[in-house]
Amino acid sequence: MGTRTAIALIFLAVFAFVAAEDTESNESVIEQLVVETLVMPETCTLTSVMGDTLQIHYTGRLMDGKVIDTSLSREPLLVELGKRSVITGLEEALVGVCQGQKIKATIPAHLAYGKRGYPPTIPGDSALEFEVEVISLSQQTPYQKIVNDVLPLVCLGLVPTLLGLVGIYLYKKANAQPHGKKKSKDKKSKKK
Repeated sequence: MGTRTAIALIFLAVFAFVAAEDTESNESVIEQLVVETLVMPETCTLTSVMGDTLQIHYTGRLMDGKVIDTSLSREPLLVELGKRSVITGLEEALVGVCQGQKIKATIPAHLAYGKRGYPPTIPGDSALEFEVEVISLSQQTPYQKIVNDVLPLVCLGLVPTLLGLVGIYLYKKANAQPHGKKKSKDKKSKKK
């Protein structure tokens, strides 16, 4: 076996080892939200929808098991679904849960903190795992529904209307002849 052949075999072995490591790391990348039910209450008459308010206890972990945050030593966290008060993946996992239900949500990086992460606690491109217990569930009241759903639409309609009215006012003001100059011209023509 020549020197060139030995070098080529070593190169191929290193390349195969690196390729195998890349394949293993790519397989462990989490691409979509996975929600598992750990505990389901005996009766579940009401499930959460966007706009509902939940009180939850949670423990958030990196995929290696390191705890990044927990509410177990504090008051339960108040989450109004649709208000983006928690990361997107956790909010999506909380839709359709019952009071008393415990879930485990495995959240991909793009639904958590993304490429930037949350230094120094959460590295970039980190998938997270949350165990959540729903302490209470309150449905959206009619007043909240109006504020959350109808009011933004009304405001969207009012903005162009107000801008149009301001434009008309400024147009009329710009085209109106100044009254003071007109009178002085009339006086000059009368003197001649």
